[in-house]
Amino acid sequence: MDQHEKKKIRDHIGEHIDVSNARLTNDETTFLRDFVDKYDEDYKGRTETRTTSRNGWSSDGKYTRQETVTDTFTDNIGIREDYEYKDDDGQNGSSSREVKDARGILNWFRDRT
Repeated sequence: MDQHEKKKIRDHIGEHIDVSNARLTNDETTFLRDFVDKYDEDYKGRTETRTTSRNGWSSDGKYTRQETVTDTFTDNIGIREDYEYKDDDGQNGSSSREVKDARGILNWFRDRT
């Protein structure tokens, strides 16, 4: 892919997600172009939930933590990650973040393959 073609594709991607300060290889540029172009039909509205359980130790002794991560492809191009945990000793918490930049989206897919 020559520089002119890559810039044109990068500009197209940049209309939908943040590509500023992202150094992209040719393969990453192609992947993001396909992701953007096929987002509505292949990703939008899709949700995936993963639940894990693990044991841990605190000053009060052993506990079991159940963690749930829900990834949702939002209406606008991006991914929302919702994290929730519950310990059998009564502790719990949650957090949420949105991935809307080129490097974040690439890392999200890399971590799941």
